[in-house]
Amino acid sequence: MSGYDANEHLTPFRDARGYGAILFDRSQVRQPEPEWFLPAHWGDAAQPVAEGGRGGAWFIQTGEGDAFLRHYLRGGMAARLSRDGHLWRGINHVRSFAEFRLMRVLREKKLPVPMPFAAWYRREGLQYRAAILMQRLPGVRSLAALAMQDSPPWEAAGQLVARFHRAGLDHADLNAHNLLFDAHGQAWMIDFDRSQLRIPATPWREANLQRLLRSLRKLRGARSVEQVDGGFAQLRAAYDAAWQRGY
Repeated sequence: MSGYDANEHLTPFRDARGYGAILFDRSQVRQPEPEWFLPAHWGDAAQPVAEGGRGGAWFIQTGEGDAFLRHYLRGGMAARLSRDGHLWRGINHVRSFAEFRLMRVLREKKLPVPMPFAAWYRREGLQYRAAILMQRLPGVRSLAALAMQDSPPWEAAGQLVARFHRAGLDHADLNAHNLLFDAHGQAWMIDFDRSQLRIPATPWREANLQRLLRSLRKLRGARSVEQVDGGFAQLRAAYDAAWQRGY
C-alpha cells in the first residue's frame, strides 16, 4: 500500500521448519499465530472448498466468525517439483503479502472484495510457502455455477468487470469462478494473486475478457459453445456500456 497504514502490522516468527512473518490488519484481528494458516490446526472447523482452483483452500469456523484460508499452490510442470514451494526472491516478492496489500487498496477504492485479515509466509532454505486468511463471503455463488441456470447475471458480471478495470485492476486469472453473486444481487470479485494495478489500457483489458470467455467455454457443461457465446455477448455489451459511462 502507498503511504503509512497504522493498522498494518508485521510480526516475524521462527519455528522448527524455518522462519517467516505474518502481515495483518490490527483493526480486524488480534495477534494471529502461525498455526492459524494450517488447516490441521482448526480440525473439523476447516472444510475444504470444493469449487474452482486446484485445492489448497478451506472455509474456517474460527469461533469469532467464518473465514477463508488459501494456500498458494503451483500448477503445471512446476507442481511436479513442489506443490506449494516458491522460489525465495525476498520479502517484497512474497505472493501472500502482495495480494493482502492489493486487496486493501481495492477496498480503499470502494470495490467489492473480501476483507483480508492476515497473510503468512515461512521460508525454508531457497523456497518459501505462503497463505492468506480473509473474510468468507456468505451465501455466494460463482458465475460458473449461475451460468448453468436460467437467467445468469450476465449484465451484472459485465458491469462488475468494467468497474474493476476502470480502477486499473489487471486480474491475473479472471475466470468464471472468481466472479461471485449473492441472493440479493451483490457482486464480488476474488482471487487477486499476481494481479496488479495499471493504467487502464485496451490490450490488458481485452486479455482479461478473453480469459473470462475461455473459462466460460471450458466450464459450459451440457451447453453449446453458441449458448455460452450468446451469454458472454450480453456480458460484453454491459461491460462496454459501463466502460463508456465511466463507472
